[in-house]
Amino acid sequence: MIRQSETHYFPDVIHHVWDHKLKPVLSIQSGDTVIYEFRDVGDGQIEPGAGVEALKNFDFSRLYPLSGPVYIEGAEPGDTLEVEILDLHTKGWGWSAIIPGKGLLKDEFKEHYLRIFDLSDGSHIKFSEHIHVPLNPFLGTMGVAPSETGEHSVIPPGKHGGNMDIRHLTKGARLFLPVHVKGALFSAGDGHAAQGDGEVCITAVEAPLYGALRFTLHKHKRIPAPQFVTPPGSLTSSTETEGFYCTTGIGPELTKCAQEAILAMIDYLQEEHGLSRNDAYILCSITVDLKISEIVDEPNYIVSAYLPLSIIKC
Repeated sequence: MIRQSETHYFPDVIHHVWDHKLKPVLSIQSGDTVIYEFRDVGDGQIEPGAGVEALKNFDFSRLYPLSGPVYIEGAEPGDTLEVEILDLHTKGWGWSAIIPGKGLLKDEFKEHYLRIFDLSDGSHIKFSEHIHVPLNPFLGTMGVAPSETGEHSVIPPGKHGGNMDIRHLTKGARLFLPVHVKGALFSAGDGHAAQGDGEVCITAVEAPLYGALRFTLHKHKRIPAPQFVTPPGSLTSSTETEGFYCTTGIGPELTKCAQEAILAMIDYLQEEHGLSRNDAYILCSITVDLKISEIVDEPNYIVSAYLPLSIIKC
């Protein structure tokens, strides 16, 4: 008899660390779908209408409230868990911030700065009068429990997945995760409404999301680290219809190259589009893509920053 797949509603239960000893909140079978309401990365500490004081009083121990763990029956080390993203959409608002001591340009930006965005349009963020950024919701963090004993920070990603911030894991994508412990113990959170590749200022447009994920277990299929399939057209989206303005960083260190490319882009946005330095940095984080353009001609490498010209409406 063929089993009928089921739909489950995940309760509002969260955790803030990876730990394979956490008790599962929900047990499902391969083929089942789970409906979620994901909290934002700050666990509600930033609210619509909040000012910069909320950022200054931020409790970092509450970062990354992950919904989970979900136990997948039959999952064992050596298997692969497929997570299909059936739906993701925002709850109508989001935020981005500059946090001193954090981000790619932490030595350049030393003051707190907060932007709250109205996402109720459903398609675009009105960043300024002449700059409109398309919404493209995804989960910054999806993973299974690691095999190593103890509590592990959510901040760095690992071979179990986690805080990967891969912006193409949107509706229609499929993520494959290597199972490390019995039941897999899947958790997710860190909703983003928009982000560029790199998330350079350390925040995307952080947003609470509604979501639906379908889980399929692939027995005896081993992969070394997360892999994924993007939905059709995801690399030729609405942001890529009018070309790009690109800046570069060139040198022997990739991080330094990335910094130079973003600093040049910030200068361009200030000079050509009248943005403040802080807003230019945030715009880079939520819409500019960093790409390794060249890595074989040692000793120097090239990192390019791509700004989609379609977001400029003047």
